[in-house]
Amino acid sequence: MNKTVFMHHLVEKNLGYLRVTDAIAAGISRSYIMEYIAQHPFERAARGLYKMQDAWDDGMYVLQTRYKKAIFSHESALYLHNLAVREPVQYSITLQAGSGSAALVAEGVKVYKIKKSLFLMGLLEVQTPVGHFVRAYNAERTLCDLLRSRRSIESQDIQYAFTAYVQTNKKNIPLLMHYAKHFSVTERIRTYLEMLLP
Repeated sequence: MNKTVFMHHLVEKNLGYLRVTDAIAAGISRSYIMEYIAQHPFERAARGLYKMQDAWDDGMYVLQTRYKKAIFSHESALYLHNLAVREPVQYSITLQAGSGSAALVAEGVKVYKIKKSLFLMGLLEVQTPVGHFVRAYNAERTLCDLLRSRRSIESQDIQYAFTAYVQTNKKNIPLLMHYAKHFSVTERIRTYLEMLLP
């Protein structure tokens, strides 16, 4: 496979996006990558990330590429798990306590921070509506996060999320209760479950 065909394949596989690091990891020189980008209708999406002009915008993927340690949480995670009424107006992410977040906040991102021992709990990769994979918390961890941060979350969003969760066949109540204990929301979770479970 020649270099041009390989680059076409790389862009196609990544749904119209090209990460320079992916091409370099495959043995393509930086000079050839820049030449390839210049010869095709790309626009710069972020540092080291280019998007074909006719590709679907994927803000979550771009944000994840720029901030690799960020984890989509709260309303953004609800949306990724189809537990939200609507697409969130702003992205919500969680960082480990002590991480800098001024640039994210300046961009309008809702930032939460949590101690190291709880940071990776419930982490998985979830597909965005466009088709890229990003880091997000699972549904059970997300429900606990909502109740921990309930003063900054719309009450109807919490109600809808719990209602949708108990109706899905993917729910894992033992896991939800396990997380509830770690996040000190056991009684609040139990209240919602008693109201909604048959």
